[in-house]
Amino acid sequence: MMSMPPTSAFCAPDSTPDSSSPEPPALPGAVCAIHQPNLFPRLSTLAKLYAADRWIVLDDVQFARRDYQHRARLASLSEPRARQWLSLSTHLPRGRSTLILEARLTEPRRCRRRVAALVRQHYGRSHHWHAVHEVLEPVLDHFGTTDRTADITETSALALLSSLGWRGEVLRSSALPARDGRSQRLADLAAATGSTVYLCGTGGMRYLEVEPFTEHRIAVVPFRTPAVTPVWQFAREVSALWALASIGPSSLAAALHRVASAQQQTVRTRQRAFR
Repeated sequence: MMSMPPTSAFCAPDSTPDSSSPEPPALPGAVCAIHQPNLFPRLSTLAKLYAADRWIVLDDVQFARRDYQHRARLASLSEPRARQWLSLSTHLPRGRSTLILEARLTEPRRCRRRVAALVRQHYGRSHHWHAVHEVLEPVLDHFGTTDRTADITETSALALLSSLGWRGEVLRSSALPARDGRSQRLADLAAATGSTVYLCGTGGMRYLEVEPFTEHRIAVVPFRTPAVTPVWQFAREVSALWALASIGPSSLAAALHRVASAQQQTVRTRQRAFR
């Protein structure tokens, strides 16, 4: 099979690897995170992706309307407990069985106007509006090139990561070989990319079976974010746009770097168990 070149940290989803090349070159020792594309993801999700060497975009699992796959919770700049949902109007052509990659925008132009208006309404007065706008602009531009909900949401996450200096690799699960079974699938995806560490969020740790990862000699490392400083207080509740608008890209990148650095010690400890 032909190998896939790694993507850059920010690129339009159309330029990500396609399904004809399912096996990218391995990066020895690489840490991977596997997560669905979310619209302007929460800071907790963004931090997990930031701490990884590669993000495997989980795009071939069932779309969930009550999740963050087509919506983001925007918090007021001055009062983060005041919140509003920003949603992309989405059609599921196969009903509840529709996969994330199959979901389609029903009104792309209206969705674009709503995204532009609500983000500006919440963060237009921020001293860091220029940084928010730089994240917003490629997302708005992409509405003119696709009707796939996942393209827009993936672009929004990559725009945030890029604005904070992340330069990892991005792959899609639909382009990689994996067996059925929730934990088996995740382990196979990690193995197919040559990853040796899988970062797992607190929610995933509740159901994850470690055995399939052990078979591939992949260490499972729980990912946790701080809960004491103000920027992390709402990390699991609202879009990372609030943090970006509140403290700016330099401070937010430094905060994410501290979390990623602290995570490295756990990664090294888990990796030693497989030597």
